[in-house]
Amino acid sequence: MTWLAWRQFRVPLVSMYASLAVITAVLLLLGRSEEELLYRGGQFALYLLPAAIGAFWGVPLITRELEAGTHNLAWNQTVSRARWLAVKLGLGVVAAMVAAGLLSAVVGWWVAPIDAAAVADPHSAFEPRIEAAMFTARGIAPIGYAAFAFVLGVAAGLVLRRTVAAIAVTLLVFAAVQVAVPLAVRPHLLPSTEQVVALTAVNIEGVQVDERDVPAVLRVVRPAGAWVLADETVNPQGQVVSALPEVVHGCLPPAQPGVVPDFERVHGCFAQLSGLGYEQHLTYQPASRFWPLQWLETGLFLMMSGLLAWFCFRRLRHVS
Repeated sequence: MTWLAWRQFRVPLVSMYASLAVITAVLLLLGRSEEELLYRGGQFALYLLPAAIGAFWGVPLITRELEAGTHNLAWNQTVSRARWLAVKLGLGVVAAMVAAGLLSAVVGWWVAPIDAAAVADPHSAFEPRIEAAMFTARGIAPIGYAAFAFVLGVAAGLVLRRTVAAIAVTLLVFAAVQVAVPLAVRPHLLPSTEQVVALTAVNIEGVQVDERDVPAVLRVVRPAGAWVLADETVNPQGQVVSALPEVVHGCLPPAQPGVVPDFERVHGCFAQLSGLGYEQHLTYQPASRFWPLQWLETGLFLMMSGLLAWFCFRRLRHVS
């Protein structure tokens, strides 16, 4: 059974690893740099890889046999349903995790200087690796995502039994998970750090205006390399404000083409809010939490993969 599963799986497997070899060769040939296109390309590849694994490895591995009816031939020989599925899941999950791990390691090596600079410099043009946009494309998290995506594809194939429909559902569900986890789950995996910051001309970094160009909230200098969850201006009563008091409405000079505002004077003008009892509240995950969050999120996805695998074995009882 293992040899048969390998023969069925070898073409997409070899194709995937050949693609990884090409990516590795390109990055090694070009060397480390701050090339924006390569930087974003690596990020996109690590977003795309788990989804592709789920849709084009997990789904066809099951639906191809269900649509052709060859599963009945296997089950009527010496192979049980459970063994049939266990071999396919085992081979696919391991291959998916290895592929994601290799790509993450190669991309992580290439971007290591950029990630280090982003942690050291709050004004870096690149996002810290702990931020939501980067986190899924760094470290060991892609391994957990790849395992989950593969088992999700298998589960969709067992339920829908049609390749195209199962691919669509797999991609839709996986995309929803990729959006939901950074927004609703990851911020709560570890207790966030909260900090009250006094408003000064030195630490005020920017101001957000509303639709009437009236100053609404301020932004202060953030901890280097941190994932900031909230950067809010609060009034003396401790309430988050959506518009700053009129005393600072004139702090922003009118925009003039070719004229650079005196930001030191502008920030000093806004700093008078400190004397009125206004403060800035920061909520964030510091850069030092990157690896603990990586392990926790990877463990979460491996646990969800296990639950999906259990569902697959239960569902298999009803497949004829």
